[in-house]
Amino acid sequence: MSAHPHVHLILMAKRTAGSMSLFLWFLTWRPSSALSLLLLSVVGRQTGLEVVQATVCSRLESLKNIYAMAFAVEEINRNSTLLPGVKLGYRILDSCSRYPWALQGGELVPLLIGASRSTTGIMLSRILGPLSVPVISYLASCPCLSDRTKFPNFFRTIPSDIYQARAMAQLAIRFNWTWMGAVIENSDYGQLAIQVFQEEIQGKGVCLEFIETLRRETIESDARRAALTMKASTATVILIFCWYTDVKKVFLELAKRNVTDRQFLASEAWSTSDDLLQDLAISKVASGVLGVALQSSTIPGFENYLRSLHPSHRPDDEFFREFWQKEFGSCSGTESLEGVQHPFTDTSQLRVAYNVYLAVYAAAHALHSLLSCPNRDSPPGNNSSTCSSPKHIKPRELLQHLNKVNVTTPQGEMFYFQGADIPAKYDLVNWQNTPEGSLKLVLIGRVDGFDLHLNESAIQWSTGSNQVPVSVCSESCPPGTRKANRKGEPLCCFDCIPCAEGEISNTTGSLHCERCPSEFWSNVEQTACVPRQLDFLSFNETLGITLTTAAVSGAAVTTAVFVVFIFYHKTPMVRANNSELSFLLLLSLKLCFLCSLVFIGRPSVWSCRFQQAAFGISFVLCVSCLLVKTLVVLAVFRSARPGAETLMKWFGPGQQRGSVCLFTSIQVIICAIWLSLSPPEPRRDLGFQGSKVTLECAMASVVGFSLVLGYIGLLACTCLLLAFLARKLPDNFNEAKLITFSMLIFCAVWVAFVPAYVSSPGKYVVAVEIFAILASSYGLLLCIFAPKCFIILLRPEKNTKKNMMAR
Repeated sequence: MSAHPHVHLILMAKRTAGSMSLFLWFLTWRPSSALSLLLLSVVGRQTGLEVVQATVCSRLESLKNIYAMAFAVEEINRNSTLLPGVKLGYRILDSCSRYPWALQGGELVPLLIGASRSTTGIMLSRILGPLSVPVISYLASCPCLSDRTKFPNFFRTIPSDIYQARAMAQLAIRFNWTWMGAVIENSDYGQLAIQVFQEEIQGKGVCLEFIETLRRETIESDARRAALTMKASTATVILIFCWYTDVKKVFLELAKRNVTDRQFLASEAWSTSDDLLQDLAISKVASGVLGVALQSSTIPGFENYLRSLHPSHRPDDEFFREFWQKEFGSCSGTESLEGVQHPFTDTSQLRVAYNVYLAVYAAAHALHSLLSCPNRDSPPGNNSSTCSSPKHIKPRELLQHLNKVNVTTPQGEMFYFQGADIPAKYDLVNWQNTPEGSLKLVLIGRVDGFDLHLNESAIQWSTGSNQVPVSVCSESCPPGTRKANRKGEPLCCFDCIPCAEGEISNTTGSLHCERCPSEFWSNVEQTACVPRQLDFLSFNETLGITLTTAAVSGAAVTTAVFVVFIFYHKTPMVRANNSELSFLLLLSLKLCFLCSLVFIGRPSVWSCRFQQAAFGISFVLCVSCLLVKTLVVLAVFRSARPGAETLMKWFGPGQQRGSVCLFTSIQVIICAIWLSLSPPEPRRDLGFQGSKVTLECAMASVVGFSLVLGYIGLLACTCLLLAFLARKLPDNFNEAKLITFSMLIFCAVWVAFVPAYVSSPGKYVVAVEIFAILASSYGLLLCIFAPKCFIILLRPEKNTKKNMMAR
């Protein structure tokens, strides 16, 4: 369909003087709103060219299309190689708003050129199909007419609408117009075109906010409704599949409401309409229109042909006479179209007229093929090729030859039918402002089949700039976010949700966020995965510095106590409390404080193995000293009883050292077996989701670690029990009370350690263990040695044997 006159051309045979003439019936139809109609009758000439009973509309484009047909016929008649010995003629008939099968005369014709509307083409093809009469349309563009099973006798020189609808969809996708509106006419043209458009944009992120339908019967109210819808819409790009007169109504309604910020996509039905381009009332509304147009072409010699037309040469052509009088005011014979700039003689961009021209040539070549029999003079039964004579043209035979048309046009282009269609070619046009205030048509690209070629820099948009208009329901989600559809709204309306930690989206408009690989984490912008930072308890961080300071301080205090005890080793306070075990206990406490430093820093194979062994052995050595001290206290008081003198020989200095070594050796054996079979190894802990990966010493064997802690706990509980039993023994030198308090603190710390250790994340597992080591070490150091140092340093008068023996 196009914004041009509806013309039908019918081919029929007729004998003229001296030659055979084939007449083309050329029917035109215009809507009831067209200008006045005239009936012309011209006597046929010897050339075979006749115009009989022509009823046409007085519009320039209609007239140009008619004379494009006449020019093609005359050009063919002058061609000595195409249809030699045969002359073509034509009849021009108007359906006058009636369907074209109501033809005057009622002759059965072998071929019809016509059907300017898809609906008309469907009806013509169905009616003439059983008779195998070919129908060649130059304007019926419905995709349905390509179905050869339903319309085997239909041909057209205009591309199917499927190509222009797909081209418009490609434009929408190319310019990221995801939120659009559509206005269509209530016909096969509009309905099927929008259907193809919707199929093409499906899954491509383009949505239609509304589809307004215009009916010819109620165009005024429909135009107002469509204008109000567009004004209220958030879509700034509007697709229109309508007849140009309907579009004009809509534009006038938009102009009344000062809606000038919409970008329109035009179908070929109105994209080249001079009525719209030259109308100043709608120029602000229509500025920037981007449209698909029938491919423009030129017909060599056609302009000169039009300029040579004169009423004196066509005395019976009353329609041309009326045109002439309207333009020049008289028919004196001195007027001429030569040198006059007039739309009628403008052949720079022929569109529909060229389609008519091609249709005539297609019919001529099919006739030529049909009439060209190599064995025409042989008996009928021996003629193997399908051919006929001008006297007896059978529509079925002509249809067969029309299917095989494959020729080169006078313009040097290959012309052939692909089923019902010709190869699709369109122009892409843009309506741009002129200094006079009107609009001009500018070629900005082309469509070749499904391929779109566009010069974007040449486009002038509705905004008046070269900046592509934005038409979206929701702005595209930037990288780092994902789309979240709004409930009950189209897919093009959405919210942008930031990606969760550990997930990224690195493209615009992502539907989903992708999770980073295990060794990586999302950056701050959530746009890229970056390697996780290694996380471990370092000497440089606050927690590490605090624990290191506490450990070093504990070791220093222990050393100070050791020095005090050496300096005062001859005093009763030091000697009365088993000085050898006291010095060994201070040494083990110092090792406990220092072993905590092994847990700080980057874990390695050797540090992981050494830290637990050092911890386990140091604490067993420490608790063993306390246990032996407690046993000695109990033995001393037991030996004071009658008959128990021999008890002390089992708790002499040698036995004390041996006991400590025995208890410690057991822990050494446990650690040796554990470390040889399944030692702790450095491992990256990815279980704790975050931007850091924890580097830790993984316990390959929980049993080994449990045995180490269990053995320490066994010794500590035994020591606590014995110390508790010996706490009320007489004499001031009795250490059982101090040991009892120290072991209570020790056991409390390690009982609390187990749940805290299990529940702590990442590097804080190590911090909990260090804290337990330091807390228990400080508890032992302060509970046992602080009272003694207090007496030695601050109450020396109490550091006497008499005071130690007092009860």
